[in-house]
Amino acid sequence: MKSVLYVEASPRKSRSASIEVARAFTDTLMATAPGLRIDVLDVWNTPLPEFDGAVLQAKYAGLEGRERTDDEIAAWRRISALGDRFKAADLLLFGIPAWNWSIPYKLKHLIDVVSQKDVLFTFDERGLNGLLTDRRALCIYARGVDYGSGSSFEGWDHQKPYMETWLRSIGVTMVDTIIVEKTLMGPDADGRSREAACEQARGLARRLANWERAG
Repeated sequence: MKSVLYVEASPRKSRSASIEVARAFTDTLMATAPGLRIDVLDVWNTPLPEFDGAVLQAKYAGLEGRERTDDEIAAWRRISALGDRFKAADLLLFGIPAWNWSIPYKLKHLIDVVSQKDVLFTFDERGLNGLLTDRRALCIYARGVDYGSGSSFEGWDHQKPYMETWLRSIGVTMVDTIIVEKTLMGPDADGRSREAACEQARGLARRLANWERAG
């Protein structure tokens, strides 16, 4: 493995469970895979284009086969640049806290921006064709409660299903998952869950260190 794109979606930084587990993964990976490059895309500190005006017109120019104006070309260049960061990575790493049973709005903003025709997918008579078919992803989900079978929140999880659906849409089907949960159930439960998730992350990093995508 040569390159990782780490999408950091928590604004809590030093207090964040998803960031703590992601760092356990990346620290182990870097120690095991010399020369690895990690591109950090912090959605809270990365300017993301608003999807209106020239950007929106550029999108429809691409869908309609119309030549883009100079303003539209300049606006679309920002979208393509973000998409290129995904294309450059062998592994897509996401640290994702649960917000209202789903994902933070800043992460949704990023996904809405890069999920465009000829950026991360194509569209033809066959349907949607993801362009990242030879990449892997690791999603680290942090939750304050337990969404598991038999819990009072069973069926409330729109965090993991959303991410897995989106990843499939851009062609990523090799997806690993680490869940750190019960982070709101007191310091003991929080600490145990973080420790177990960090250990799982370290083990996965050691297994993936020498993985190479096709091509």
